[in-house]
Amino acid sequence: MELQFEGDELKSVLNRLRRAQGQISGVIKMIEEGRDCEDVVTQLAAASRALDRAGFAIIATGLQQCIADPARGGSDAETTEQMKARLEKLFLSLA
Repeated sequence: MELQFEGDELKSVLNRLRRAQGQISGVIKMIEEGRDCEDVVTQLAAASRALDRAGFAIIATGLQQCIADPARGGSDAETTEQMKARLEKLFLSLA
């Protein structure tokens, strides 16, 4: 299944990923500086949430596209049930 993002969708996902990237860089710097464990874990949790939100946004876009145009969602040989199973597996990988 190939996702096609519209301008706002793409911008939103990229912003979330860039935010997570900055937060992860911050975590690395905090560890290198010997910062307080609680601060490091708080920042790490924020990065994790940003990654989760980006992943959910990508999956939501995929689901929306599959519902709107099921023929575009997968290969010709893939059944609706197989596509559903793949999307469910992706969703659960983030849960």
